Formats: sequence, C-alpha cells, structure tokens
Amino acid sequence: MEQDWIWGFAGGLVIGLAGAVYLLVNGRIMGASGILGGLIDGSGRNSLMERLAFVAGVVLAPIPLVPLYQTVDTHVTGNLAAIVAAGLMVGLGTRLANGCTSGHGVCGISRLSPRGIVATIIYIMAGGLSVILFKHLLGVV
Repeated sequence: MEQDWIWGFAGGLVIGLAGAVYLLVNGRIMGASGILGGLIDGSGRNSLMERLAFVAGVVLAPIPLVPLYQTVDTHVTGNLAAIVAAGLMVGLGTRLANGCTSGHGVCGISRLSPRGIVATIIYIMAGGLSVILFKHLLGVV
C-alpha cells in the first residue's frame, strides 16, 4: 500500500506550524508571496533581514533531506514554456489576490478570514480549470 500521502500530511503540519510561529513571533501573516514581493519591489526594507531569513530557510531547509531521497518523482513537465507560463500566471495571480496559498490558504482560513477563504476557493478552482484546459484539452504536458 502506497503511503506517499503521509509526506503531504507532514508537510502541511510543518507549514501550519511555521505559519503559527511566524504570526506569534512577528505579529504578521506568513505570506510567502508578500515576503518575496517585498524583497523584489523594495517595499520590505524595514524587515529586510526577516525576509531574507525566511527565503533562506525555504531554500536551505530541504538540504538535510537530500540523503533520504535518491530519486524524487515530482511529475513536473519537461516543457520549459509551460513552466515559465505557469510561474508567470501564479505570480500575477498572487499579486492580483494580494496573497498566495500560504497567506490566504494556511493563515487566512485558520483565522476564519472571509477574504482568505474566498481567495482560497478561487485559486483552487483556477488551478483545477488550468489542469483541465492545459493538460486535458490542449495536451500541454
């Protein structure tokens, strides 16, 4: 019996814990797109070290797990144009929604924020429609 679901469950627990700790320590929502966006557009100068530490943690945290995995099956397409287009659409969507899955989905829903709940419903639906459109109708793999 496959037990890959446990890694998703464990990852969800860690992300939820990180969101709670971030809120308790900093008094702000752990929205990854807002943290990264503040670095890119310069609006986060007053919390530069905090933002850099967050990004460093996201990049460096998986490194200790490398010895546990000889191969990783991510199911990511080899189509570079699809990856770039998806990245641009996600980036645009997070800016239009003033947040991303970590800010709206993890932190917003846990705080029973109506805006977070609505945003999460919309991006889950948009993701599902994108899969139907690009993978099943257009055949982009």
